[in-house]
Amino acid sequence: MLRGFIFGMLAALTVSAAEQAGRKVLAGDYEKKRIAIVDESGKVEWEHPIRDIHDLHLLPNGNVLFQTNWTGLVEMTREKKIVWQYNAASANGNKGRAVEVHAFQRLANGDTMIAESGPARLIEVDAEGRIQRQIALKVNKPNAHRDTRLARKLANGNYLVAHEGDGAVREYDSKGKVVWEYEVGSAVYSAVRLPNGHTLIGTGGGHGVIEVSPEHKVVWSVKENELPGIRLAWVTTVESHPDGHVVIGNCHAGPENPQIVEVTREKKVVWTFKDFTRFGNAMPTSQILGVKGALR
Repeated sequence: MLRGFIFGMLAALTVSAAEQAGRKVLAGDYEKKRIAIVDESGKVEWEHPIRDIHDLHLLPNGNVLFQTNWTGLVEMTREKKIVWQYNAASANGNKGRAVEVHAFQRLANGDTMIAESGPARLIEVDAEGRIQRQIALKVNKPNAHRDTRLARKLANGNYLVAHEGDGAVREYDSKGKVVWEYEVGSAVYSAVRLPNGHTLIGTGGGHGVIEVSPEHKVVWSVKENELPGIRLAWVTTVESHPDGHVVIGNCHAGPENPQIVEVTREKKVVWTFKDFTRFGNAMPTSQILGVKGALR
């Protein structure tokens, strides 16, 4: 009986390692309160404690841009030296206001875009934290925790914003005008603009991924129970890879499901990540590392 138990444990470990193999990933989890870079074999290369997290980035210089809580942002070297930081709770007129940050992005000119829920605005700040640009966001159901989730500045200078509370994805021009909008119908988490002009959306509470044309037609999707043996729960980050594969963040799905899933356009699962030892059931954000070609 003991022998069978040991074999079972070894098999479980083997499956876990196989699920991790083949991709290096940067991921953050606010249950185990950790951000880490995990290599292709499942070994942790770098890690740091956090309290809350919804966004992160490995920068071209090798530093990690992440948040330690809902208002504190840092850029940190691999040697864990902080080279930039920003506190949205007190900066740029926010002292005494309800504010949370759920998205940020280092821009090509070195400034940092920050989406502020509560103030309902996008700001771009320089290295000293001074505002260089800001636009007001359209929010129908104001809430300092739910005004926004992920937001990204696009190559054309516009901004693509997932509004969790409103259940909508909106594209704003540089003046703050809404130039495109899609009502998702669920507490949406993320949106990515594809080279063909379509928008790939992680539907959050919609338990899936949809690709929407500029004319608001759903042209591709992955639903909650469409992948064999996998249930999609709170779908968070989505990545579109140069080979056409889509990487899906699968948060709050429980230890019987992977936290990250990579699928082909034919909806074949080609890789999963499941590590409930170092990460928990609250891994909302991740980035696949070392991909050849541009990620979307």
